[in-house]
Amino acid sequence: MSQITLYLDEATQALVEQAAKAHGLSKSRWVAELIRKHAAHEWPHNCLALAGRFADFPLREVDDPQGAVADTPRLGF
Repeated sequence: MSQITLYLDEATQALVEQAAKAHGLSKSRWVAELIRKHAAHEWPHNCLALAGRFADFPLREVDDPQGAVADTPRLGF
């Protein structure tokens, strides 16, 4: 298991100690869980569950259930 050193001011150190104690975790475990939570490379499940839930989303065309919109004519070069 690797180790890192954090330099914290006294106020921040106190916040870490209070939060870790409130969650019943060591300071190391509490910081590690924060890193896992905020450094994840995937969307949270509760966010993914919202996909497609908004039938009246402004970008969706009412007449086209698939949401396809005709492409804008483009200028040639």
